[in-house]
Amino acid sequence: MFLRIVADSFGRRPRHKLLTGAALALGMGVVTAALSVSLDVGDRLAKEFRSLGANLIVTPQADSLPLEIGGVDYRPVNAGAYLLEADLPKLKTIFWHNNIMGFSPILEVPIEAWSPASQTWITPVVAGHTSLIGTWAQHRVEIPDGATYLTGVVKTNPWWGVQGQWFGEDSLQCVVGVNLSRRIGAKIGDDLNVSSGDHAKWVTLKVVGLLSSGGSEDESVLAPLSIAQQLAGKPEQYRKLYVSALTKPEDDFARRDPKTMSAGEFEKWSCSPYVSSIAYSIKQVLPGADVRVIRRVAEGEGQILTRLRMLLWLVTGAALLAAVLAVGASSAASVIERRTEIGLMKALGAGSGTVGFLLAAEQLLLAFVGGGVGYSLGIVLARLLGQKIFGAAPEPSLIVFLVVIALAAGVTVLGSALPLRRASQYEPAPILRGE
Repeated sequence: MFLRIVADSFGRRPRHKLLTGAALALGMGVVTAALSVSLDVGDRLAKEFRSLGANLIVTPQADSLPLEIGGVDYRPVNAGAYLLEADLPKLKTIFWHNNIMGFSPILEVPIEAWSPASQTWITPVVAGHTSLIGTWAQHRVEIPDGATYLTGVVKTNPWWGVQGQWFGEDSLQCVVGVNLSRRIGAKIGDDLNVSSGDHAKWVTLKVVGLLSSGGSEDESVLAPLSIAQQLAGKPEQYRKLYVSALTKPEDDFARRDPKTMSAGEFEKWSCSPYVSSIAYSIKQVLPGADVRVIRRVAEGEGQILTRLRMLLWLVTGAALLAAVLAVGASSAASVIERRTEIGLMKALGAGSGTVGFLLAAEQLLLAFVGGGVGYSLGIVLARLLGQKIFGAAPEPSLIVFLVVIALAAGVTVLGSALPLRRASQYEPAPILRGE
Protein backbone atom coordinates (compact mmCIF):
# COMPACT_ATOMS: atom_id res chain seq x y z
CA MET A 1 0.00 0.00 0.00
CA PHE A 2 2.88 2.35 0.81
CA LEU A 3 4.44 1.89 -2.64
CA ARG A 4 1.01 2.20 -4.27
CA ILE A 5 0.37 5.53 -2.57
CA VAL A 6 3.79 6.84 -3.64
CA ALA A 7 3.28 5.73 -7.26
CA ASP A 8 -0.26 7.18 -7.32
CA SER A 9 1.09 10.51 -6.07
CA PHE A 10 3.43 10.75 -9.07
CA GLY A 11 0.61 9.98 -11.49
CA ARG A 12 -1.90 12.46 -10.09
CA ARG A 13 0.37 15.50 -9.65
CA PRO A 14 2.86 15.53 -12.51
CA ARG A 15 3.23 19.32 -12.61
CA HIS A 16 4.82 19.73 -9.18
CA LYS A 17 6.94 16.63 -9.66
CA LEU A 18 8.15 17.87 -13.04
CA LEU A 19 9.07 21.29 -11.66
CA THR A 20 10.88 19.80 -8.67
CA GLY A 21 12.67 17.25 -10.86
CA ALA A 22 13.71 19.95 -13.34
CA ALA A 23 15.09 22.13 -10.55
CA LEU A 24 17.05 19.20 -9.13
CA ALA A 25 18.31 18.13 -12.56
CA LEU A 26 19.54 21.63 -13.43
CA GLY A 27 21.17 22.13 -10.05
CA MET A 28 22.83 18.72 -10.04
CA GLY A 29 23.90 19.23 -13.64
CA VAL A 30 25.84 22.36 -12.69
CA VAL A 31 27.25 20.59 -9.62
CA THR A 32 28.35 17.60 -11.72
CA ALA A 33 30.07 19.82 -14.27
CA ALA A 34 31.82 21.87 -11.57
CA LEU A 35 32.96 18.78 -9.63
CA SER A 36 34.16 16.96 -12.76
CA VAL A 37 36.15 19.96 -13.97
CA SER A 38 37.46 20.66 -10.46
CA LEU A 39 38.77 17.10 -10.04
CA ASP A 40 40.43 17.26 -13.44
CA VAL A 41 41.54 20.90 -13.47
CA GLY A 42 44.53 20.41 -11.15
CA ASP A 43 46.32 17.90 -13.36
CA ARG A 44 45.29 19.66 -16.57
CA LEU A 45 46.50 23.07 -15.44
CA ALA A 46 49.64 21.63 -13.84
CA LYS A 47 50.58 20.16 -17.22
CA GLU A 48 49.73 23.41 -18.97
CA PHE A 49 51.85 25.31 -16.43
CA ARG A 50 54.90 23.31 -17.46
CA SER A 51 55.03 25.66 -20.46
CA LEU A 52 56.11 28.31 -17.93
CA GLY A 53 59.35 26.41 -17.49
CA ALA A 54 61.10 24.67 -14.64
CA ASN A 55 59.91 25.27 -11.08
CA LEU A 56 62.98 23.82 -9.32
CA ILE A 57 66.67 24.66 -9.64
CA VAL A 58 69.50 22.47 -8.35
CA THR A 59 72.96 23.91 -7.64
CA PRO A 60 76.00 22.73 -5.68
CA GLN A 61 75.45 23.09 -1.95
CA ALA A 62 78.90 24.67 -1.56
CA ASP A 63 78.07 27.55 -3.89
CA SER A 64 77.12 30.29 -1.45
CA LEU A 65 75.14 31.27 1.59
CA PRO A 66 71.35 31.67 1.23
CA LEU A 67 70.08 35.08 0.15
CA GLU A 68 66.32 35.13 -0.36
CA ILE A 69 64.24 38.34 -0.47
CA GLY A 70 60.49 38.26 -0.96
CA GLY A 71 60.54 34.64 -2.06
CA VAL A 72 63.16 35.32 -4.78
CA ASP A 73 66.57 33.66 -4.44
CA TYR A 74 69.44 36.02 -5.21
CA ARG A 75 72.32 33.62 -4.58
CA PRO A 76 75.02 33.87 -7.26
CA VAL A 77 76.31 30.76 -8.94
CA ASN A 78 80.01 30.63 -8.11
CA ALA A 79 82.56 28.72 -10.12
CA GLY A 80 83.88 26.60 -7.29
CA ALA A 81 81.65 23.53 -7.18
CA TYR A 82 80.11 21.09 -9.62
CA LEU A 83 77.66 18.21 -9.58
CA LEU A 84 78.04 14.77 -11.15
CA GLU A 85 76.13 13.99 -14.32
CA ALA A 86 76.13 10.31 -13.39
CA ASP A 87 73.69 11.00 -10.50
CA LEU A 88 70.95 12.44 -12.74
CA PRO A 89 69.16 9.10 -13.48
CA LYS A 90 68.38 8.90 -9.74
CA LEU A 91 65.79 11.66 -10.23
CA LYS A 92 63.47 9.03 -11.76
CA THR A 93 63.81 6.78 -8.69
CA ILE A 94 62.35 9.12 -6.06
CA PHE A 95 58.85 8.65 -4.63
CA TRP A 96 57.50 11.38 -6.94
CA HIS A 97 59.32 10.13 -10.06
CA ASN A 98 56.08 10.24 -12.09
CA ASN A 99 55.75 13.95 -11.26
CA ILE A 100 59.16 14.75 -12.74
CA MET A 101 58.22 15.95 -16.23
CA GLY A 102 61.71 16.88 -17.34
CA PHE A 103 65.16 18.06 -16.26
CA SER A 104 68.12 19.61 -18.02
CA PRO A 105 71.66 20.12 -16.68
CA ILE A 106 73.49 23.35 -17.52
CA LEU A 107 77.23 24.06 -17.78
CA GLU A 108 78.02 27.58 -18.94
CA VAL A 109 81.51 28.36 -20.24
CA PRO A 110 82.84 31.82 -21.27
CA ILE A 111 84.05 31.55 -24.87
CA GLU A 112 85.27 33.47 -27.86
CA ALA A 113 83.38 32.69 -31.06
CA TRP A 114 83.91 33.55 -34.71
CA SER A 115 82.51 32.42 -37.98
CA PRO A 116 84.95 31.23 -40.68
CA ALA A 117 82.45 32.43 -43.27
CA SER A 118 83.45 36.01 -42.44
CA GLN A 119 87.05 35.55 -41.16
CA THR A 120 90.30 34.11 -42.51
CA TRP A 121 91.81 30.94 -41.13
CA ILE A 122 95.36 32.37 -41.11
CA THR A 123 94.77 35.13 -38.58
CA PRO A 124 91.47 34.40 -36.88
CA VAL A 125 89.90 37.51 -35.45
CA VAL A 126 87.51 36.90 -32.59
CA ALA A 127 84.17 38.33 -33.62
CA GLY A 128 82.34 37.95 -30.34
CA HIS A 129 82.88 37.36 -26.61
CA THR A 130 80.00 35.34 -25.26
CA SER A 131 79.27 32.09 -23.45
CA LEU A 132 78.57 28.55 -24.51
CA ILE A 133 75.71 26.85 -22.66
CA GLY A 134 76.15 23.12 -22.58
CA THR A 135 72.92 21.23 -21.99
CA TRP A 136 70.67 18.45 -23.19
CA ALA A 137 68.22 19.08 -25.99
CA GLN A 138 66.53 15.67 -26.28
CA HIS A 139 68.72 13.31 -24.29
CA ARG A 140 67.95 9.69 -23.46
CA VAL A 141 68.65 8.89 -19.82
CA GLU A 142 69.17 5.30 -18.75
CA ILE A 143 67.09 4.79 -15.58
CA PRO A 144 68.30 2.24 -12.99
CA ASP A 145 65.25 0.02 -13.60
CA GLY A 146 66.37 -0.50 -17.20
CA ALA A 147 63.96 1.94 -18.88
CA THR A 148 64.97 5.04 -20.82
CA TYR A 149 63.65 8.56 -20.33
CA LEU A 150 63.79 11.37 -22.91
CA THR A 151 64.43 14.79 -21.39
CA GLY A 152 66.18 18.10 -21.96
CA VAL A 153 65.50 21.80 -22.53
CA VAL A 154 62.73 20.89 -24.99
CA LYS A 155 60.73 19.85 -21.89
CA THR A 156 62.02 22.32 -19.29
CA ASN A 157 62.04 25.36 -21.60
CA PRO A 158 59.22 24.69 -24.08
CA TRP A 159 58.78 28.38 -24.93
CA TRP A 160 62.21 28.54 -26.56
CA GLY A 161 61.75 28.87 -30.30
CA VAL A 162 64.32 27.38 -32.66
CA GLN A 163 64.50 28.20 -36.33
CA GLY A 164 65.97 25.11 -37.90
CA GLN A 165 66.51 22.24 -35.46
CA TRP A 166 68.10 21.37 -32.15
CA PHE A 167 71.62 20.00 -32.05
CA GLY A 168 72.09 16.25 -31.91
CA GLU A 169 73.35 14.73 -28.69
CA ASP A 170 77.11 13.95 -28.64
CA SER A 171 77.57 15.78 -31.95
CA LEU A 172 79.63 18.76 -33.12
CA GLN A 173 76.52 20.87 -33.66
CA CYS A 174 75.17 23.97 -31.97
CA VAL A 175 72.26 26.40 -31.82
CA VAL A 176 73.15 30.12 -31.87
CA GLY A 177 71.13 32.89 -30.20
CA VAL A 178 69.52 35.24 -32.70
CA ASN A 179 71.31 38.31 -31.35
CA LEU A 180 74.70 36.64 -31.45
CA SER A 181 74.07 35.28 -34.95
CA ARG A 182 73.47 38.80 -36.24
CA ARG A 183 76.58 40.09 -34.48
CA ILE A 184 78.99 37.52 -35.87
CA GLY A 185 77.19 36.78 -39.12
CA ALA A 186 76.55 33.10 -38.36
CA LYS A 187 73.75 31.42 -40.33
CA ILE A 188 72.24 27.95 -40.37
CA GLY A 189 74.67 25.62 -42.11
CA ASP A 190 77.77 27.71 -41.25
CA ASP A 191 80.67 26.50 -39.16
CA LEU A 192 81.30 28.29 -35.87
CA ASN A 193 84.66 28.18 -34.11
CA VAL A 194 84.60 28.49 -30.34
CA SER A 195 87.39 28.65 -27.79
CA SER A 196 87.44 28.93 -24.02
CA GLY A 197 90.36 31.37 -24.17
CA ASP A 198 93.19 29.31 -25.60
CA HIS A 199 93.32 30.49 -29.22
CA ALA A 200 95.36 27.43 -30.17
CA LYS A 201 92.47 25.12 -29.22
CA TRP A 202 89.35 25.65 -31.23
CA VAL A 203 86.24 23.52 -31.54
CA THR A 204 84.38 23.80 -34.81
CA LEU A 205 80.60 23.40 -34.51
CA LYS A 206 78.00 23.22 -37.24
CA VAL A 207 75.17 25.76 -36.75
CA VAL A 208 71.88 23.85 -37.13
CA GLY A 209 69.46 26.33 -35.57
CA LEU A 210 68.88 29.87 -34.35
CA LEU A 211 67.44 30.30 -30.84
CA SER A 212 64.91 32.95 -29.83
CA SER A 213 64.25 32.83 -26.08
CA GLY A 214 63.71 36.46 -25.12
CA GLY A 215 66.48 36.12 -22.52
CA SER A 216 70.25 36.12 -22.20
CA GLU A 217 70.40 32.89 -24.21
CA ASP A 218 69.87 34.99 -27.37
CA GLU A 219 73.48 36.17 -26.90
CA SER A 220 74.86 32.67 -26.34
CA VAL A 221 75.77 29.47 -28.10
CA LEU A 222 73.94 26.31 -27.05
CA ALA A 223 75.69 23.00 -27.63
CA PRO A 224 75.70 19.45 -26.23
CA LEU A 225 76.74 19.21 -22.59
CA SER A 226 79.79 17.13 -23.56
CA ILE A 227 81.17 20.05 -25.64
CA ALA A 228 80.92 22.44 -22.68
CA GLN A 229 82.54 19.86 -20.40
CA GLN A 230 85.40 19.51 -22.88
CA LEU A 231 85.97 23.28 -23.10
CA ALA A 232 85.74 23.74 -19.32
CA GLY A 233 87.85 20.70 -18.52
CA LYS A 234 85.05 19.31 -16.33
CA PRO A 235 84.16 15.86 -17.72
CA GLU A 236 80.86 14.36 -16.53
CA GLN A 237 80.01 17.47 -14.46
CA TYR A 238 77.52 20.32 -14.59
CA ARG A 239 76.77 23.53 -12.69
CA LYS A 240 72.99 23.90 -12.58
CA LEU A 241 70.01 21.65 -13.09
CA TYR A 242 66.51 22.83 -13.99
CA VAL A 243 63.66 20.49 -13.03
CA SER A 244 60.06 20.73 -14.17
CA ALA A 245 57.69 18.90 -11.79
CA LEU A 246 53.93 18.52 -11.47
CA THR A 247 52.88 19.88 -8.08
CA LYS A 248 49.85 20.90 -6.06
CA PRO A 249 49.38 24.43 -4.63
CA GLU A 250 51.21 24.98 -1.37
CA ASP A 251 49.26 25.81 1.77
CA ASP A 252 50.41 26.82 5.26
CA PHE A 253 51.17 23.19 6.12
CA ALA A 254 53.37 22.79 3.03
CA ARG A 255 55.46 25.85 3.99
CA ARG A 256 56.37 24.48 7.41
CA ASP A 257 59.94 23.43 8.13
CA PRO A 258 60.13 19.61 7.93
CA LYS A 259 62.51 19.63 10.90
CA THR A 260 59.73 20.94 13.17
CA MET A 261 57.18 18.29 12.13
CA SER A 262 56.22 15.20 14.05
CA ALA A 263 56.64 11.78 12.43
CA GLY A 264 52.98 11.71 11.33
CA GLU A 265 53.08 15.25 9.97
CA PHE A 266 56.29 14.58 8.09
CA GLU A 267 54.81 11.46 6.50
CA LYS A 268 51.73 13.42 5.40
CA TRP A 269 53.92 16.24 4.03
CA SER A 270 56.28 13.93 2.15
CA CYS A 271 53.34 12.00 0.65
CA SER A 272 51.80 15.16 -0.81
CA PRO A 273 53.10 16.48 -4.16
CA TYR A 274 54.05 19.90 -2.80
CA VAL A 275 56.91 21.54 -4.67
CA SER A 276 58.85 21.68 -1.39
CA SER A 277 58.39 17.96 -0.67
CA ILE A 278 59.51 17.07 -4.21
CA ALA A 279 62.54 19.32 -3.71
CA TYR A 280 63.30 17.49 -0.46
CA SER A 281 63.12 14.10 -2.23
CA ILE A 282 65.45 15.30 -4.99
CA LYS A 283 67.97 16.52 -2.42
CA GLN A 284 68.10 13.04 -0.90
CA VAL A 285 69.29 11.41 -4.14
CA LEU A 286 71.71 14.11 -5.37
CA PRO A 287 74.71 14.26 -3.00
CA GLY A 288 76.04 17.75 -2.36
CA ALA A 289 73.10 19.41 -4.10
CA ASP A 290 71.00 22.34 -2.95
CA VAL A 291 67.46 22.24 -4.35
CA ARG A 292 65.56 25.53 -4.42
CA VAL A 293 62.06 26.38 -5.50
CA ILE A 294 61.65 28.99 -8.23
CA ARG A 295 59.03 30.84 -6.23
CA ARG A 296 57.77 33.14 -8.95
CA VAL A 297 56.76 30.13 -11.05
CA ALA A 298 55.50 27.86 -8.25
CA GLU A 299 53.51 30.55 -6.42
CA GLY A 300 51.97 31.84 -9.64
CA GLU A 301 50.74 28.34 -10.47
CA GLY A 302 49.38 27.86 -6.97
CA GLN A 303 47.47 31.15 -6.95
CA ILE A 304 45.80 30.42 -10.29
CA LEU A 305 44.81 26.90 -9.26
CA THR A 306 43.49 28.04 -5.88
CA ARG A 307 41.39 30.85 -7.36
CA LEU A 308 39.99 28.65 -10.11
CA ARG A 309 39.02 25.95 -7.63
CA MET A 310 37.45 28.59 -5.39
CA LEU A 311 35.40 29.83 -8.34
CA LEU A 312 34.20 26.30 -9.08
CA TRP A 313 33.24 25.75 -5.44
CA LEU A 314 31.31 29.04 -5.42
CA VAL A 315 29.43 27.95 -8.55
CA THR A 316 28.69 24.60 -6.89
CA GLY A 317 27.43 26.29 -3.73
CA ALA A 318 25.23 28.69 -5.70
CA ALA A 319 23.73 25.79 -7.68
CA LEU A 320 22.98 23.84 -4.49
CA LEU A 321 21.38 26.88 -2.84
CA ALA A 322 19.20 27.50 -5.91
CA ALA A 323 18.16 23.82 -5.92
CA VAL A 324 17.26 23.95 -2.19
CA LEU A 325 15.07 27.03 -2.71
CA ALA A 326 13.36 25.54 -5.77
CA VAL A 327 12.67 22.22 -4.03
CA GLY A 328 11.43 24.04 -0.93
CA ALA A 329 9.00 26.16 -2.93
CA SER A 330 7.71 23.19 -4.92
CA SER A 331 7.36 21.05 -1.81
CA ALA A 332 5.47 23.77 0.06
CA ALA A 333 3.04 24.17 -2.84
CA SER A 334 2.54 20.40 -2.99
CA VAL A 335 1.80 20.15 0.74
CA ILE A 336 -0.77 22.94 0.56
CA GLU A 337 -2.42 21.31 -2.45
CA ARG A 338 -2.55 17.92 -0.67
CA ARG A 339 -3.85 19.35 2.59
CA THR A 340 -7.17 17.52 2.31
CA GLU A 341 -5.44 14.23 1.46
CA ILE A 342 -3.15 14.57 4.48
CA GLY A 343 -6.09 15.32 6.75
CA LEU A 344 -7.97 12.26 5.44
CA MET A 345 -4.95 9.97 6.05
CA LYS A 346 -4.67 11.24 9.62
CA ALA A 347 -8.40 10.80 10.18
CA LEU A 348 -8.06 7.14 9.06
CA GLY A 349 -5.36 6.55 11.67
CA ALA A 350 -2.06 7.56 10.07
CA GLY A 351 0.30 9.19 12.55
CA SER A 352 2.37 12.29 11.95
CA GLY A 353 5.49 10.15 11.51
CA THR A 354 3.81 7.98 8.86
CA VAL A 355 2.60 11.01 6.91
CA GLY A 356 6.02 12.64 7.10
CA PHE A 357 7.77 9.43 6.03
CA LEU A 358 5.43 9.02 3.06
CA LEU A 359 6.01 12.56 1.83
CA ALA A 360 9.77 12.27 2.42
CA ALA A 361 9.87 9.00 0.45
CA GLU A 362 8.19 10.73 -2.50
CA GLN A 363 10.73 13.54 -2.38
CA LEU A 364 13.71 11.16 -2.09
CA LEU A 365 12.52 9.11 -5.04
CA LEU A 366 12.27 12.33 -6.99
CA ALA A 367 15.76 13.26 -5.80
CA PHE A 368 17.25 10.03 -7.18
CA VAL A 369 15.55 10.55 -10.54
CA GLY A 370 16.48 14.24 -10.72
CA GLY A 371 20.03 13.52 -9.54
CA GLY A 372 20.53 10.84 -12.21
CA VAL A 373 19.22 13.11 -14.97
CA GLY A 374 21.30 16.00 -13.61
CA TYR A 375 24.43 13.85 -13.61
CA SER A 376 23.90 12.99 -17.27
CA LEU A 377 23.40 16.64 -18.16
CA GLY A 378 26.42 17.62 -16.08
CA ILE A 379 28.70 15.14 -17.84
CA VAL A 380 27.72 16.63 -21.21
CA LEU A 381 28.34 20.15 -19.85
CA ALA A 382 31.66 19.11 -18.28
CA ARG A 383 32.84 17.60 -21.57
CA LEU A 384 31.97 20.80 -23.42
CA LEU A 385 33.79 22.96 -20.85
CA GLY A 386 36.80 20.65 -20.72
CA GLN A 387 37.08 20.54 -24.48
CA LYS A 388 36.81 24.32 -24.84
CA ILE A 389 39.15 25.23 -21.97
CA PHE A 390 41.72 22.42 -21.80
CA GLY A 391 41.32 20.67 -25.14
CA ALA A 392 40.44 17.41 -23.38
CA ALA A 393 37.16 16.37 -21.76
CA PRO A 394 37.08 14.90 -18.22
CA GLU A 395 36.03 11.29 -17.97
CA PRO A 396 32.85 10.24 -16.08
CA SER A 397 33.57 9.29 -12.49
CA LEU A 398 31.69 6.90 -10.22
CA ILE A 399 32.73 8.97 -7.21
CA VAL A 400 31.18 12.10 -8.73
CA PHE A 401 27.98 10.15 -9.50
CA LEU A 402 27.65 8.94 -5.90
CA VAL A 403 28.41 12.41 -4.55
CA VAL A 404 25.80 13.99 -6.84
CA ILE A 405 23.13 11.47 -5.82
CA ALA A 406 23.94 12.09 -2.15
CA LEU A 407 23.81 15.86 -2.68
CA ALA A 408 20.49 15.55 -4.51
CA ALA A 409 19.06 13.61 -1.56
CA GLY A 410 20.48 16.13 0.91
CA VAL A 411 19.16 19.10 -1.05
CA THR A 412 15.70 17.51 -1.27
CA VAL A 413 15.55 16.71 2.44
CA LEU A 414 16.79 20.18 3.37
CA GLY A 415 14.42 21.97 1.02
CA SER A 416 11.42 19.85 2.06
CA ALA A 417 12.10 19.91 5.81
CA LEU A 418 9.86 22.86 6.70
CA PRO A 419 6.90 21.88 4.44
CA LEU A 420 7.03 18.28 5.71
CA ARG A 421 7.15 19.45 9.32
CA ARG A 422 4.13 21.64 8.65
CA ALA A 423 2.29 18.70 7.04
CA SER A 424 2.97 16.45 10.03
CA GLN A 425 1.36 19.06 12.36
CA TYR A 426 -1.92 19.29 10.45
CA GLU A 427 -5.02 18.45 12.49
CA PRO A 428 -7.54 16.36 10.51
CA ALA A 429 -10.78 17.79 12.02
CA PRO A 430 -10.41 21.42 10.84
CA ILE A 431 -9.24 20.25 7.44
CA LEU A 432 -12.22 17.91 6.90
CA ARG A 433 -14.59 20.66 8.03
CA GLY A 434 -13.14 22.85 5.28
CA GLU A 435 -11.54 25.34 7.62
